[in-house]
Amino acid sequence: MRLHAIAFTVVFGIGAVTLAFSARGNDDTREATFRQLELFGDVLSRIESDYVTDTDKAELIESAIDGMLATLDPHSRYLSPEEFQDMQITTSGEYGGIGIEVTIRDEMITIVSPIAGTPGQHAGLEPNDRIVAVDGEVLPGTSMREAVERMRGPVGAPVVLTILREGVEDPFDVSVVRDLIEVRAASWRMEEDIPYLRINTFNENTVENAVTGLNDLTEAHGGPLPGLILDLRSNPGGLLEQSISLSGLFLDGDEVVSTRSRDPRYTQRYNAEPGDVLKGAPIVVLINSGSASASEIVTGALQDHERAIVLGMTSFGKGSMQAVVPLRGGRDGALRLTTARYYTPAGRTIQATGITPDIFIAPRRVEETESLRHHAEVSLHNALENETGAEREGLQDELSHTEMPPEGWDEDEDYQLHRAIEVLRTMMVQNQARL
Repeated sequence: MRLHAIAFTVVFGIGAVTLAFSARGNDDTREATFRQLELFGDVLSRIESDYVTDTDKAELIESAIDGMLATLDPHSRYLSPEEFQDMQITTSGEYGGIGIEVTIRDEMITIVSPIAGTPGQHAGLEPNDRIVAVDGEVLPGTSMREAVERMRGPVGAPVVLTILREGVEDPFDVSVVRDLIEVRAASWRMEEDIPYLRINTFNENTVENAVTGLNDLTEAHGGPLPGLILDLRSNPGGLLEQSISLSGLFLDGDEVVSTRSRDPRYTQRYNAEPGDVLKGAPIVVLINSGSASASEIVTGALQDHERAIVLGMTSFGKGSMQAVVPLRGGRDGALRLTTARYYTPAGRTIQATGITPDIFIAPRRVEETESLRHHAEVSLHNALENETGAEREGLQDELSHTEMPPEGWDEDEDYQLHRAIEVLRTMMVQNQARL
């Protein structure tokens, strides 16, 4: 019997955004707010009338909004109408660009992850690469929006990124040819006799692609799958409903995730649909520091329900959820605002700490003298703290109890995948013995 994708949609929306004051607020609070708004108007008026050159009022106001949101957390920001449209295209699974996820770290545009199969990945860009310049124009100090605009362009046109990489002394140039990015949310293959499913991103096609992959793997195996490697490494996340539906493929009606906002009345719990498509066959989930957000929801759910063994390195640690609020129907862009934290079925928040693997395996050998940086939520400016007070383990400490490839291991060979196959084979034997 062939599988069918589970349809599940969660919509976060606010019909209109207006300036409002809490009914609990006192007169002094309201007066203070009005004084601050008047101060903003006075400053804007003075800039318009007296600044040495002509100014663009819209740009000034957008910059003020950007500054306000920048004081909150690294994921809350204003989206211009163009950026809002780009975001909608991105989540639909097709957009124009070079195929990288970026953020701002230490005031520099930093790659979170190149998307698998895109020009960015083919050009050799890596997580934590810092983009110093685009086509010779220096980036530090520019906004995320300006940086993205410089990297976007006509399909087929090259763009030169100047990269600063940890462990490489001098910046170097990488030429990337822009393309229409058709993000294939999932890819799959048989690794010898082991079914392997990689989830690249969580867009509108993720679960549909994953179901197609599982059906193809079942056909290639010649019957029900005896186990599965689910690869979520360097998956930056995406749509919440897709992560819930993907988790639901392997859980039998269990809770996947809960979200809690400032107002406890808006706590929500999301459960899987009944029916485990693998019928209890063992799963190994691969994660690394580039596995973020929706990837961590899936990993946390499978780990808490003891449905999978998690192997790799500690995940990114993004335990917050953002609502995208169209402003005036999207004509004035949108507000991307952090509105809730999410919790795994066991009630864990992984904000700033990440998902800890059951088996720590490094992708390559690391020398004690290497200078290493965390590629993690905790390293972002104004990142939310873990409300339990828990802190992420230092990278050097994590490596002290992490298995590394043996001496002489070919770096072109995927050691984490190699070990995942070994672990899954053992699990498959044990599972067969129980049947």
